[in-house]
Amino acid sequence: MAEISTVQQLPAPFIEAAGKTYLSDLQSAIGGLRGADLTEVMGPQFVAPTSAITQEAQALRGGLGSFAPYLQTAAATTGPTAYQQFLSPYQQDVIDTTLQEFDVQAAKGIPSIAAQAIGQGAFGGGREGVVRSEYQATSDRNRAALQAQLLQQGFGQAQQLAQNQFANQLSLAQAAPALAGQQISALGALGTQQQAQTQADLAARQQLAFAQQQQPLNLAQQYGQGVMGLISGYPAQFQTQQTPTPSPLQTALGTGATLAGVYRAFR
Repeated sequence: MAEISTVQQLPAPFIEAAGKTYLSDLQSAIGGLRGADLTEVMGPQFVAPTSAITQEAQALRGGLGSFAPYLQTAAATTGPTAYQQFLSPYQQDVIDTTLQEFDVQAAKGIPSIAAQAIGQGAFGGGREGVVRSEYQATSDRNRAALQAQLLQQGFGQAQQLAQNQFANQLSLAQAAPALAGQQISALGALGTQQQAQTQADLAARQQLAFAQQQQPLNLAQQYGQGVMGLISGYPAQFQTQQTPTPSPLQTALGTGATLAGVYRAFR
């Protein structure tokens, strides 16, 4: 009767123990990740907020429209009556004083007319009246011309001041947004740098939190790689063979067969 045998192949005892430890650690690590709170490693808390400097730059955006008041002021310096606001408050006093002095000087010429009339024997006559009339008419024309000259001079100065004001306001209207833009640009650059630094810090924190959460699984996988290396490095295995004990019938049959062989050989 054929023999029945059982062959069992087992790894080295220390490898088998290491494999059991690896499976236990792997199951524990996977179970921990199943219940892990992902908000600890993901979410808006790892996104850098708008920096305070950037918020300040955004608040200054209204400065880009700061040209409007200057344009309004410039517009007020145009038109036919715009010069009036630039007239000297002392102009009328200057005109009055100048004309009074002119009148004083003009009055000084009348006695000389009378003296000439006396010398010519025409004092009180029609000739003296004509001379006086011509002198007064000339004096009045000169006085009016002087007054017009003073008024024109004041107008020209006021007009020039109005033009200067207009040009100045236009320059300010152009400069104000440019200066505001430069300030906003500088603050924006600083704000971007600050936000980038904050984002880098948050990214480092996120990486640390993720690494800490994954550490048990990573260690278990590294341990498993080591176990696999041990298995490939120790190919020899233990074999255990078990042969069932012969029954009485099998023993008798075997003995009979032996005797029969001896008998045949003896004959």
